[in-house]
Amino acid sequence: MYISSSLRCNDIKSAEYIGKIVSIRGWIHRLRKQKDNTFIIIRDDRGGLIQTVFPSEKTSHLTVESSVEIKGLLQKDPRAPEGGYEIKGNDLKTYNLAELDYPIGEYQSAELLLDNRHLAIRTRRMISIAKVRASITKFARQWLIENNWMEVSAPTIVKSAVEGGSTLFKLRYFGEDAYLSQSAQLYLEAMIFGLGPVWSLTPSFRAEKSRTVRHLTEFLHLEAEAPWVSLEDILGIQEQLISFIIQNTINERFEELSLLKRNVNELKHIRAPFDRITYEKAIEILQTNGFMLEENGNKRCIKWGDDLNIYSERELTKHYTHPIFVVGYPIQLKPIYVKEDRECRGRCLSADLLAPQGFGEISSGGLREDDLVSLTKRIEEGGLNPATYDWYLDLRRYGSIPHGGFGIGIERIIRWITNIEDIKETVLFPRTISRVAP
Repeated sequence: MYISSSLRCNDIKSAEYIGKIVSIRGWIHRLRKQKDNTFIIIRDDRGGLIQTVFPSEKTSHLTVESSVEIKGLLQKDPRAPEGGYEIKGNDLKTYNLAELDYPIGEYQSAELLLDNRHLAIRTRRMISIAKVRASITKFARQWLIENNWMEVSAPTIVKSAVEGGSTLFKLRYFGEDAYLSQSAQLYLEAMIFGLGPVWSLTPSFRAEKSRTVRHLTEFLHLEAEAPWVSLEDILGIQEQLISFIIQNTINERFEELSLLKRNVNELKHIRAPFDRITYEKAIEILQTNGFMLEENGNKRCIKWGDDLNIYSERELTKHYTHPIFVVGYPIQLKPIYVKEDRECRGRCLSADLLAPQGFGEISSGGLREDDLVSLTKRIEEGGLNPATYDWYLDLRRYGSIPHGGFGIGIERIIRWITNIEDIKETVLFPRTISRVAP
């Protein structure tokens, strides 16, 4: 009996197809030629693998990464890799014979893999990371839809900064200066007045001259804004969303996470609520641990008023097994839109969510400044031109309300869930301070 070629490797690894003629299209992932027989590992278009066996006289021309279609008898063989199923081939069609100098081998340097990312995405590791990524965004969207949040789109070519002017990518837009968006937040704030709770999943751009393992110049940004919320509401939404993403992703992508050698048991207990600690408590913990900041070539003890960075967050979270919120940062450490706590001047109504075991910040959120005078003052203090933000200030002139939201860096969540050290591995074509190709 002939089985349709639309099936993938994992589809036919079933007792249902044993003893039947099957057809698989894909690429030669591994090739082992012997005198009488050649063993070929075929990779399909979703990264599934299955072994096929052909008489060697039929395969002398084949090379790794050649694209082929094979037909043959499916049989069970416990000796066969990739699940104990094997196709005894009887028909082989070659679509393209790959050149012999395929640059991606079993052991390659990180730079070579980045230089050849268009080919490296065929590796099992990159395929697994991409599948985990797809599940994370899928379950994020599912939770938001099920909880009555409306998905929207915001522009990525803008006239003003959100996170400070020093990290803007400038471009010329029909004779005017414009910038690539750092965040969709300001536009989402405008949308809540007519659409209620809204969210978007868009690229954001930061011209940060950072060479750390958690910085990209282009990243995928899940952002959400809602009217009439408190800070505790915003924290609760984030912890529920993150918990939902993690629990569903580890169930759907157990095989991929296992291939990446991720201990899934460390993630199974990640459920809301998450602990909250104050900024003051975080500084106290770091001081107790003897954490030192480097400043102008000298080291000094961290103190109140210092922002948390990749190194202090790593120190703070390295012994935690679950995420924590750090709340109540000094207002001067946060962007212009963050609301000041009227009951505790100098402290803001926002929080950063830090992933455990040293992974650090994955999300930031809180209440937005809804007072026209206060917001205008913050814009001026930030060295920005209020005229550029006139449309944004209109939101405070006409029916301003308490509101808030948050932004999650998708690549930072992937990095934590997959236990990957360098964030460049979490995206198929990373953009960093030193890389804009391929």
